[in-house]
Amino acid sequence: MASAVSCHSPARISISCSYSAPGRGGRPLRVAVVGGGPAGASAAEALASAGAQAFLVERSPAGAKPCGGAIPLCMLDEFAIPPELIDRRVTRMHVLSPSNLVADFSRTLPPGAHVPMVRREVLDSFLRRRAADAGATLVPGLVTSLSVPTGPADPYLIHYISSEEKGRREVLEVDAVVGADGANSRVAREVGAGEYATAIAFQERIELPDDAMAYYDELAEMYVGGDLTPDFYAWVFPKRDHVAVGTFTVGAKRDIKRLQAGIRARAAPKIAEAASVRVEAHPIPDHPRPRRVVGRVALVGDAAGYVARCTGEGIYFAAKSGRLCGRAMAEEWARTGAVTEAGLRKNYLRRWDDEFTLMFRFLDLLQRVFYGGNAGREALVEMCADEYVQRRTFESYLYKQMVAGEPLGDLRLLGRTVASMVRCGILGREVERLRRLDLQLLA
Repeated sequence: MASAVSCHSPARISISCSYSAPGRGGRPLRVAVVGGGPAGASAAEALASAGAQAFLVERSPAGAKPCGGAIPLCMLDEFAIPPELIDRRVTRMHVLSPSNLVADFSRTLPPGAHVPMVRREVLDSFLRRRAADAGATLVPGLVTSLSVPTGPADPYLIHYISSEEKGRREVLEVDAVVGADGANSRVAREVGAGEYATAIAFQERIELPDDAMAYYDELAEMYVGGDLTPDFYAWVFPKRDHVAVGTFTVGAKRDIKRLQAGIRARAAPKIAEAASVRVEAHPIPDHPRPRRVVGRVALVGDAAGYVARCTGEGIYFAAKSGRLCGRAMAEEWARTGAVTEAGLRKNYLRRWDDEFTLMFRFLDLLQRVFYGGNAGREALVEMCADEYVQRRTFESYLYKQMVAGEPLGDLRLLGRTVASMVRCGILGREVERLRRLDLQLLA
């Protein structure tokens, strides 16, 4: 870790006590990355690999937020995730409706494909170590405030309480800031990035006897129903020596323990009488934040609101946004000797939006169409049994690409969608909106 200079109090971590204006020949770019999850660690690694001084500030390096832990297959190669980090390789996925109708969602899984399952504390620790190996400085500490500069040549001051120096208050002087500090991001609040709705995720880690654990050897389960969550789904995902059992909701946060009891009841007797070894709860964003770049501050991961509705997926999007943001900052500094809001909007936000906005809108619409009541959830599970639906879903999920469908297949799918929704009594204008968005993929 860089040493704190003692020219004033509280201590400042910087190259020198006097701040020099940005410039190509003077010194490397200095960036504070606040938050050490997949978004922050990926941003810090990208910055350090490009020669920047990246300070990765993380309050609780040993902790991790509650998370089902499923990642897309493409993330293994794209982010060089070593095989030993994978707890389970899921090849069977069951989706269970409110009436316990089961759709086997794995019949069309491509040969050799699987859904990797990880524990967040294991993945996050690995990504932070790799950032440090690339040259990032790990700073254990709690950020308390951020002093915003008054001019383009002035530094940002990151005020934090050291986790290693008995609560000592310190300050980082930096050129730019990456806010990767989660749904309740202090960085976002400090720069006025705007409010957004959050969901609450609740998860238990449950150890099962060997015979019960064998049932989940390569199997993951997703449950839908108003008894589990009024907004999304609940899950039973296998890990190395336990199953992760959880749910999340936006509209019924006060009822989260009752909803968790619902998934326990629905999954019984498969997990009956098994003891929880860990209980976790954490906020997650429900939609992107109104402002994701403010001055020389960029938000990534949960702080930016990059969690997909309908699926609740966020790990890949966090790592992807962190890497994209870090590279954008480093590239602009190398090219112009500065980091600017205009540059971040062009080289980070525009690239992100071009690649993922349509996907997020599509998943948002699916959530609104099918999760509004148990009738819609029954229709959703019925559709999940369709091979064409499964094939398109796996193509999009495993490799994170919105793939244009086959015209005849899409027409048949539309007919099945309408039929399912008519049977379940939820046909309306949302169907037409879903179809229009799907047609954009064919254009």
